[in-house]
Amino acid sequence: MLVLGDMVADEYVIGRPSRISREAPVLILHFAESFVRPGGATNTAYNLRALGAHAKVVGAIGNDDMGRRLQQALDAVGVDAGGLIVDQTRPTSTATRVLAKGVQEVQQQIVRIDRITRTAVEGEARERMIEAVRAGVREVDALLISDYENGVISSDVLEICLPEARRHGCRIIVDAHGDLFRFHDITAATPNQPEAEATLKRPISSDEDLRAAGAELLQGMQATGVLITRGSQGVALFEADGSTCTFPAAVWRDLEVVDPTGAGDTVAAVFTLALSSGASMKIAAYLANLAGGEVVRKVGAATLTGPELLAAVQNTSDPPPD
Repeated sequence: MLVLGDMVADEYVIGRPSRISREAPVLILHFAESFVRPGGATNTAYNLRALGAHAKVVGAIGNDDMGRRLQQALDAVGVDAGGLIVDQTRPTSTATRVLAKGVQEVQQQIVRIDRITRTAVEGEARERMIEAVRAGVREVDALLISDYENGVISSDVLEICLPEARRHGCRIIVDAHGDLFRFHDITAATPNQPEAEATLKRPISSDEDLRAAGAELLQGMQATGVLITRGSQGVALFEADGSTCTFPAAVWRDLEVVDPTGAGDTVAAVFTLALSSGASMKIAAYLANLAGGEVVRKVGAATLTGPELLAAVQNTSDPPPD
């Protein structure tokens, strides 16, 4: 699997609650630890790797400590980071989450600080990214585009990389936060409902709205399938042959949602991996929905292992599609 997209370092800073500051009504934390996990497109690759796939990333990082820590985090989990291009003109995009955790308290996120550069990757860095994709698509089963609108997925990159992937027979899956109609002649897209609504410039308020949205997205993207994730309302799959199916939100244990961070990355990864392993789109959507229901019960941009996904399949009351 080749993941092209916006590289983000997810930094976690954890402290022990001490007291309320005399300077302002804010909590004082005694620093305990900090660590970096793969975020953004690298979280998608991390999910693929956790499920047993060979995963490589292509994108830009800065020449800074956070970029090096992100590369080390990818190396530690077995994701091929050879496609990380160092762009001297921009820092590594970083999302810092400050969490408080005492001896008896449940861990809570206090604040999140984003250091995100959204200008387009240009010049030599862009050309090196394109060359990395050209080389990578010769060796993979799928190209997964993870677009967080941080400057990697420009029209210049798409004009070269999409035809190259098609030429080598790669499945092309798009998980994009921006305008979905930038992507054409693809295998499938996995937008959430707000992303679909933003592209179509109208709300999805009824089943009729949902069906119309699926049909328009299929046509506008020239896609074989569109999987719309809908949070507590589950997922809806639309295929170019006219077939549709929906799955309710996957809940097989009496547990609350802990953190939805990165759930869309997990859905895109499982959907892509299932398709690349020979599953139908309906089965791929079914598995992706179960995976999304599991990963939201973990803190942060978490991943799912094969045994965990198998347990979800075995314990769900929702039967697989025919």
